[in-house]
Amino acid sequence: MMQSPSHELGPPHEAMFLILPYLHLFELLSITQVCKSFRDALHHDILPWLNIVVDKPLNSRFSDDFLVKIMAKAKGRLRIIAMKNCFRITNDGLLQVITSNPHINKLYLQGCTSLTIEGVIGAVKLLTKANHRLKILAISGIYNVKIEDFQTLCHLMGINQMQMKNRKKNYYNTRCELYAFKQESDQPSIDVDICPKCGEIREVFDCPRNSCNTRIQQQRQQQNQVLMECRGCFLCVPRCEECGVCTKDDELGEAACTDILCLNCWLQLPKCSFCNKAYCNQHAYQQSLYPGGFLCSYCSFHATQSS
Repeated sequence: MMQSPSHELGPPHEAMFLILPYLHLFELLSITQVCKSFRDALHHDILPWLNIVVDKPLNSRFSDDFLVKIMAKAKGRLRIIAMKNCFRITNDGLLQVITSNPHINKLYLQGCTSLTIEGVIGAVKLLTKANHRLKILAISGIYNVKIEDFQTLCHLMGINQMQMKNRKKNYYNTRCELYAFKQESDQPSIDVDICPKCGEIREVFDCPRNSCNTRIQQQRQQQNQVLMECRGCFLCVPRCEECGVCTKDDELGEAACTDILCLNCWLQLPKCSFCNKAYCNQHAYQQSLYPGGFLCSYCSFHATQSS
């Protein structure tokens, strides 16, 4: 009986190495579990570890120890750290990584609520030493940021008032996107600002509605004071979760989640078959599907209780 010759697995195709630097951490770690050749390729290649992006589902389990261990794979050459809602990361873990990787030029820390502004300022000071420039800093969601802290960060990063005034518009419905691999011209140097309404340091959003932009431009041309009624943080100006427009004077659609929906977006979204409420796309996973449509979580719960 003839035996088929054994074929040893060769190295991964070269094309794989072109996409590795653009994968998030969870995807990189998953690839190491596929086979020995993939694991060895990632172990010996430093390029995928120069830009680390941590989001769901790893963010809730991402601790200081794990952070230091993963970042060590870059061997001091880390360029981008993007951590979103990694609430277990503390000042100690962040500063340990920054000290070992002084050439980081983009630092995203949105929603890392265990970090303090003092820790962030310490990290930025380390990253702006010896004429090194930190190009991007994202800290929305970090608590107790005062105006003096914001001014200190702008000074360290070399951001002046003219740059803040001419920054690209920031829309509410794109706030959940991770910008780690986007062009620098498509994102602000720092993601927070002084809210023109409450004076707090938060992420400030512009309105994409054409009529609002036209009114502001007319006020500027007339050299009048620009009130910018629809520019502000999420607490000061209610906005549609789907399109980001201000909803101050608009009729609203009834949402099955806690978010706000303008009538135009509500009309386009699928509705609960029982209560006719709509889910925004961010919370659509909460619906219970069945052949004729779906039930929202509230109606699904009561249908289960009554059956």
